Amino acid sequence: MIDELRSTITGPVLTRGDEGFTEEVAAHNTIAAHTPEIAVGASSESDVAAAVRVAAKHAVPVRVLGTGHGTTASTAVTDGILITTSRLNELSIDPESRIAHIGAGCAWAEVIAAAAEHGLAPIAGASDTVGTIGYTLGGGLGPLARTYGFSSDWARGFRLVTASGELISANATENPDLFWALRGGKGGFGVVTSMEFELVPLTTLYGGSLFFDAEHIAPVLNAWIDWTKTAPESASSSVAILRLPPLEFIPEPLRGKTLLNLRYAFVGDSAEGEQVLQPLRDLAPRLIDGVAEMPAANIAQIHNDPRDPGPGWVRALLLDELDGDFTKTLLSAVGPEQQVPIIVTELRHLGGATARDVPEGSAVGGRTAAYSLSFVGVPDPNLFSTVLPPLVDGIVAQLGPWVSADNNINFAGGLELANSYETSWPAETFARLAEVRATYDPDGLFVYP
Repeated sequence: MIDELRSTITGPVLTRGDEGFTEEVAAHNTIAAHTPEIAVGASSESDVAAAVRVAAKHAVPVRVLGTGHGTTASTAVTDGILITTSRLNELSIDPESRIAHIGAGCAWAEVIAAAAEHGLAPIAGASDTVGTIGYTLGGGLGPLARTYGFSSDWARGFRLVTASGELISANATENPDLFWALRGGKGGFGVVTSMEFELVPLTTLYGGSLFFDAEHIAPVLNAWIDWTKTAPESASSSVAILRLPPLEFIPEPLRGKTLLNLRYAFVGDSAEGEQVLQPLRDLAPRLIDGVAEMPAANIAQIHNDPRDPGPGWVRALLLDELDGDFTKTLLSAVGPEQQVPIIVTELRHLGGATARDVPEGSAVGGRTAAYSLSFVGVPDPNLFSTVLPPLVDGIVAQLGPWVSADNNINFAGGLELANSYETSWPAETFARLAEVRATYDPDGLFVYP
């Protein structure tokens, strides 16, 4: 099989022990190492199609690696063929139609920069190092979500290789059932090689971060929850309890502290955005106030997620409406007085445009939720399997009254929890996704989940 692949594929075809193998299959989240039998570095759509045809012929499972932000211990690939898409990095923009053609190897940073040259912006994620395709296939909730909805709502078409090795298009008129599934259904349908993505006219926004010291966490958190009840759709926001180490690269006012970071993005007139934010600004002294009019191209600075690869552990879920009892329960577990190996506890305000499906319908899960909640563990792999899971399990159990029955696959944490896959969509959507997968991959070549 290896000779067959090497004779038909122009990109690298590597096996365990080959020079460059480890680098080829490395993920941004280094929590686990991928060790497939064969790594295929696709340099074209033809390479993807050839690899899939060989895999189907030999009944070898196929998986795909983009940037690998979503890699977890349970998703490490140990068999079959792993197709890497980093070389599929073509990117073009039609400023008239506002459509970006995005290759599967592109991260959001590339699309944001290219779109800005035309006064446009993609509805992207909070981190611009995340790959565009894997993120969008799961829905995608970025810093402008309340105003513009899920990122997948802006996908206008996909090109993918199916289990038969055929390269097809999926959009509103071609294979519309598959198009419906790819906007939120995540994986198991084929290898997506590119997508057409509509951009929005956006050059500036009013956004950034406020930082409050530990003593103000409880009142600011309660006030933010109250504020979200009436916040306009033009305002998207989140709060995060941060435990920051005393390291020199961290700004001095924040160094070594536990604090509350309030992130804010307002689309519209900056004076109005400032007025909407002012009640939160007035709550307490700010350690840093970094909210101002900013270029839309700098949107990743709002969350300022780490850019370099490293080990990470995340547990996330969606929540219904919150109240003061929620705040008390949450802070009793992760407040500044608690000694826990959790460096980020984040709440994002949802609703607004995220609650409305696209006119033709999509497979996105989580539209009924009001907030998302994420826990990020201390980046110590020794804690990932023994300490953090039971700790966060216990916290989530305490928060049960507020946990939404609706979930989203991008928030399912590597599917490590029982039933997390099945509950990432409403039951009707889950059943329809299974039908679409069976149609396009009847033999289960593309292993998912």
